[in-house]
Amino acid sequence: MSDFINITEAAGILTITLNRPEKLNALAGHMRRDLAEALDRATRSEEVRVIVLKGEGKAFCAGGDVEVMADLMKRDGANEFGRMLGAGRRVVTAIRELTKPVVASISGAAAGAGFNLALACDIRIAAASARFSQSFVKVGLHPDWGGTYFLPRIVPPNIACEMFFLGDAIDAQEAKRLNLINRVVPDDELEMETQKLAERLRAAPAAAIAAAKQAVYMSDKAELSQMLQYETEAQLECFKTADAREGVRAFLERRAPRFGAHAATQPGVEQEG
Repeated sequence: MSDFINITEAAGILTITLNRPEKLNALAGHMRRDLAEALDRATRSEEVRVIVLKGEGKAFCAGGDVEVMADLMKRDGANEFGRMLGAGRRVVTAIRELTKPVVASISGAAAGAGFNLALACDIRIAAASARFSQSFVKVGLHPDWGGTYFLPRIVPPNIACEMFFLGDAIDAQEAKRLNLINRVVPDDELEMETQKLAERLRAAPAAAIAAAKQAVYMSDKAELSQMLQYETEAQLECFKTADAREGVRAFLERRAPRFGAHAATQPGVEQEG
């Protein structure tokens, strides 16, 4: 693992930090590969229940390092650039294939590949100072890291085209209005609010979260009949789990459930229909 990717784990929450703050965490060297390996570690770990992605310092991620690209162009390094693109593809695929929730905690710039890295995550929480841009066009390049998949599934085609064609930055409030992020919080509360969110996800039933995540992302391509079949199969699998038994007991006993190995104090259970 390089010095540009830091990993910390505490009580089931794995935090992966892009650590190149002097370059606004722009991707260079083996950062893409190391990020993919960190996600692979999260996949293999039975202890990890939630993954948080963040950037060190003033930015989440400014995208690919343009100075590195310039050097590759001088050296006619298209093959090397292709390998970098492949590593980015591996990161995005790993996030979506993880059965555990992945949270992007975004401060400052999320530009280009950094924006699309955030879009790959399941939930996005941003500081009020965060800014988002599909900046590829400004250096004559095409979006990567899944941007052309994620963005048009969140915003209308005309908005996606404007963002891709012009590369202008939008602030956190506009990103929230466009449903690109889930929450906007004051800058000095981002770390605290991210931790609170991660703790809630950690305390949730893992099998139910994994099944719901798969359902959300397969529904784009599936027919209603396929989703109904998947729901039946997933619901039966969840029905057999200890977490489901605990959830039903807790509901009947009018107390907060204690799912999995990470019990946490939660608000009182609300009854649903």
